[in-house]
Amino acid sequence: MGALRSARDLGLNPDYEGKVRDMFDLGDSFLIVTTDRISAFDVIMNNVVPGRGVVLNVMSLAWYEHFADLVGNHLITADAREFPAPFNEHADALGGRSMLVRKAERFPVECVVRGYIAGSGWKSYGKDGTICGHKLPDGLQLAQKLPQALFTPSTKEDEGHDENIPFSTVVDMIGQQQADALQKLSLDLYNTGSDYAEPFGVILADTKFEFGIIDGKITLIDEVLTPDSSRFWPASEHQAGQEPPSWDKQILRNYLETLDWNHEYPPPAIPEEVLAKTSRRYHEVLEILFPKEAEKWQAFL
Repeated sequence: MGALRSARDLGLNPDYEGKVRDMFDLGDSFLIVTTDRISAFDVIMNNVVPGRGVVLNVMSLAWYEHFADLVGNHLITADAREFPAPFNEHADALGGRSMLVRKAERFPVECVVRGYIAGSGWKSYGKDGTICGHKLPDGLQLAQKLPQALFTPSTKEDEGHDENIPFSTVVDMIGQQQADALQKLSLDLYNTGSDYAEPFGVILADTKFEFGIIDGKITLIDEVLTPDSSRFWPASEHQAGQEPPSWDKQILRNYLETLDWNHEYPPPAIPEEVLAKTSRRYHEVLEILFPKEAEKWQAFL
């Protein structure tokens, strides 16, 4: 199927447009369309990565099913033919990259879990030996596995960067009982996902979850264990002390770093070769972890 930059290209006008997702408010539900837009350094590129949105959407659907015994989710249907009009009239274009979901009362917290030390966690450790209030052993190396997975929450910002916060701040925000529940559930989901990925030669280094309340119950919402919300590393190329290659947009970032560009609008044009390599990287991790789902949605990939 063809790439999709915006639902507007189909004559549909979203109520909200994020860096990747277009959302439609349908009263008691949302229709979420995951486009092929891609951002780097907080700037949305003019070019798209073909099929990227389908990969992100299908991976979330696969993890929803895998985690069904641990937590419910907000999915109503991902079959575009079952969407209300006028969306079902665009089933060919929306198929694979869209889901109709129930509305939830969203918690204002990004539930980040780290099993390995990387990214902002590595920077924080370098400053004072801690991550989000967790004191870590001395002498850890970049990309090293942590003694145990850590719940390292952050704020959920509509604009700008999320900020790491200690667990005590989460308690202040939503109360002890809910904070404890989110922490336990996040760690359970991370460990379950990590255990699933390991036999495929994939390391789940870290990830972030979002939760909301539906019918009085904590519910998993939004994207789950995708290359955008997680660090997936090939186990065969992992070595503590070195930054492993990731199944994500790193190819695009690396290309942009070779340019004389100030990381502000307007973005530079991206060569087709870079877009194709980035697209392949996204497809790879879906095909490795969920080959049956990749085959099921192949027509849209």
